[in-house]
Amino acid sequence: MAFKTDIEIAREAKKKPIQEIGAKLGIPDAHLLPYGHDKAKVGQAFIESLADKPKGKLILVTAINPTPAGEGKTTTTVGLGDGLNRIGKKAVVCIREASLGPNFGMKGGAAGGGMAQVVPMEEMNLHFTGDFHAITSAHNLLSAMIDNHIYWGNELEIDARRIVWRRVMDMNDRALRDIVVNLGGVSNGFPRQTGFDITVASEVMAILCLSNNLEDLQKRLGDIVVAYTRAKKPIYCRDIKADGAMTVLLKDAMQPNLVQTLENNPAFVHGGPFANIAHGCNSVIATNTALRLADYVVTEAGFGADLGAEKFFDIKCRKAGLSPSAAVIVATVRAMKMNGGVAKADLGAENVEAVKKGCPNLGRHIGNVKGFGVPVVVAINHFVTDTDAEIQAVKDYVAGQGAEAILCKHWAQGSAGIEDLARKVVSLAESGSAHFAPLYPDEMPLFQKIETIAKRIYHADEVLADKSIRDQLKAWEAAGYGHLPICMAKTQYSFTTDPNVRGAPTGHSVPVREVRLSAGAGFIVAICGEIMTMPGLPKVPSAEVIRLNDMGNIEGLF
Repeated sequence: MAFKTDIEIAREAKKKPIQEIGAKLGIPDAHLLPYGHDKAKVGQAFIESLADKPKGKLILVTAINPTPAGEGKTTTTVGLGDGLNRIGKKAVVCIREASLGPNFGMKGGAAGGGMAQVVPMEEMNLHFTGDFHAITSAHNLLSAMIDNHIYWGNELEIDARRIVWRRVMDMNDRALRDIVVNLGGVSNGFPRQTGFDITVASEVMAILCLSNNLEDLQKRLGDIVVAYTRAKKPIYCRDIKADGAMTVLLKDAMQPNLVQTLENNPAFVHGGPFANIAHGCNSVIATNTALRLADYVVTEAGFGADLGAEKFFDIKCRKAGLSPSAAVIVATVRAMKMNGGVAKADLGAENVEAVKKGCPNLGRHIGNVKGFGVPVVVAINHFVTDTDAEIQAVKDYVAGQGAEAILCKHWAQGSAGIEDLARKVVSLAESGSAHFAPLYPDEMPLFQKIETIAKRIYHADEVLADKSIRDQLKAWEAAGYGHLPICMAKTQYSFTTDPNVRGAPTGHSVPVREVRLSAGAGFIVAICGEIMTMPGLPKVPSAEVIRLNDMGNIEGLF
């Protein structure tokens, strides 16, 4: 049997005009700003009119550590949203926007797959409504204004050696990680060392994702620390007088994007991905809007639960006052086998023992999520090569962890294949068993917060950090930033900082090589191991095979 590709399925979608999708949620046409016929932004005035409405129930979809076998977290998020609507619940999906870098690098698609997709798929994975371009422009405007201020006399007495604001672009480009700017003589400015991050790692991205409205956005932008003087006095974005213009550039990007699933159910797609180097969550404004328009909101957090879910709970929920009612952890039989030592080429053969050997990775995530006081169900994202014995092995293991694993066939069957999970999620959410609490209190010292995450979530023995890093954290505490949560930047492939270590390792160390203050976003970034905030392209990037065919359709993106 020949399966249709994701893009073939998406192109055959019977989309409804975006005004009809908005009407399902009670959004008047006048408050939708259409981008073509199948996507629109929701107006700020309408969002503000919802302030007194009660909120629905928030469901988080997370996953095991990603493997080359594929887990299907976004696919399950979309499928569950459709499944909840199928069983009579008013549900909205909230997912993140796609970065161009990975699409032209190692993978394509951040809109789900099979019969559980959000459309228009191609546009979502390329320029979409231009949000990432606006964020890139706003970020780099500030970069340009910093260098311009120094060029024209440096009234703020910025120490060029202590400029901490880098530049960004939404592409994987390792050549830009560490560069020298302002070469070429007096007219070009004062030479200094700097570098680029990828746009999704920008503090501007995090600020947009965590802001409640345009006023909050501008205040947070103004709070960005961009540099220091020789006396180590902080220089803020508002000192450079860039916050107003940056807000203007972000005015439209701040408004959530409304699209639809293949089954014509509403979906908000807004905010940045990359929970390995950023906080990796859908925007607060999209999530809160959805919660006031629906009974159930299904959202996702990037990569495995050790990164995405931890940051969702400890950063997004803490900052936005959100309290999730249940969590779904996505796993596949194939990924369990890979964690059990099976090579990707051999995943098609039945291997129950390898499944059992790989399940502790799933078990670790179950325990971690339960530790936040949120009830858990496991979604086994079905592949045709899965055998009954392998599926049962996962179910038995999960039962031993005090949870239930449910086989889901949404990729092939859409909402009809995920009804059982939808009913279980409703049961958990309605049970009132959620007693959410973050992992650590605000008042805990910063380094202790890093240790708490490393020991309780990663099951590490220790955190390794030079005296300079510890001193920097203490200095930030003295400056009034000690209450901020931690955003760990770490490989997504392992509980350790070594991407090759699978399973549920213990007894390892977490080396922290750098810490960064994101004062506007409201967190401290701890960069661990060898993780890079500007990815590079692989030896054979996807971009080599992406092209337009004779019909004018895109090939090679998915």
